[in-house]
Amino acid sequence: MKNKLLLILVVFFSLNLMGQKESVGTIIKDSLFSKNLVNQMGENPTRSVSVYLPPNYGSSAKRYPVIYFLHGFLNDDGLMTPMKELLDYAIEAQKIKPFILVIPDQKTTYDGSFYSNTGIFGNWEDFTAFDLVSYMDTNYRTLANKDSRGITGHSMGGYGAIKIAMKHPDIFGSVYAISPGALAIVREYGPNSDSYMQFDKANTMEELSKTYFGKVILAFARSWSANPSNAPFYCDVPFYYEGENLKVNQETLKKWHANMPFYMVTDYIDNLNKLTAIKLDWGRNAGERFTIQCKMFSQALENVGVAHFSEEYIGTHTSNIYTKEGRIPQQVLPFFDFYLKFE
Repeated sequence: MKNKLLLILVVFFSLNLMGQKESVGTIIKDSLFSKNLVNQMGENPTRSVSVYLPPNYGSSAKRYPVIYFLHGFLNDDGLMTPMKELLDYAIEAQKIKPFILVIPDQKTTYDGSFYSNTGIFGNWEDFTAFDLVSYMDTNYRTLANKDSRGITGHSMGGYGAIKIAMKHPDIFGSVYAISPGALAIVREYGPNSDSYMQFDKANTMEELSKTYFGKVILAFARSWSANPSNAPFYCDVPFYYEGENLKVNQETLKKWHANMPFYMVTDYIDNLNKLTAIKLDWGRNAGERFTIQCKMFSQALENVGVAHFSEEYIGTHTSNIYTKEGRIPQQVLPFFDFYLKFE
């Protein structure tokens, strides 16, 4: 009798546990080798990839849309750890239906790939748009179509999201750029700033690392105008000094314009119009280089009739983003909930 009672209790509790739903998602620390990233400049072609799987992923056969999140300058895919709580919260609060989110590590020896095909430092755009998407669709239960793929990111990642979406509307259906940078040559990116003087005066990576915007200029240059013949930094910049006189390298400037979304709009109107939805936002107190270039890009889209959303909110470049009350759970994920196709 006791044995029968024990068996009944075991079955009861087993069925009860089976009926319970998981309330939180899971982080998978994956990695991916990419031929597109093979190079001779010391960048690792095997990249860490952090994947968020929604609650009950392991106990279901469902397929899910995928949001590709591109991290900012100086960051890496470790950003997934603090973001997990926001993703769990957003699903539980029904801000978005269950989904997969992916963050690839694109921190380089120069602190950020800018998600661009450099040639000699690796082809990071191709890695993101082709290798990463193919890997996710092969190894995870994704909805493998553009309408179920969104791309987003913050700062450098917002830049990457915009540029990759406008170049690959056959792969990504919608894009949300959070406070994107590097959209145009303005303020600290422009010739009237101290940034190019900082770059010009440095002769080693150690010297350059002492100046933030000097490092940013290096990352731009290695991303958009790499030059294996130009030691010690193996890249060209559009503005340089001869004594105290500022000079312009027109060929290099053309290469930068070809990679900065504000200048790319007219060449990619058809692609932009293929996207289901486009949104960018920025903090009012993020600094003029962000507020100006975001407004410039939005105006450029409006001028050629590309439908999109743009929003200035009260905050800085980093505030009101990675919190439960912030942009990611309250704005970004609901945007994708509306525009992505779910199973």
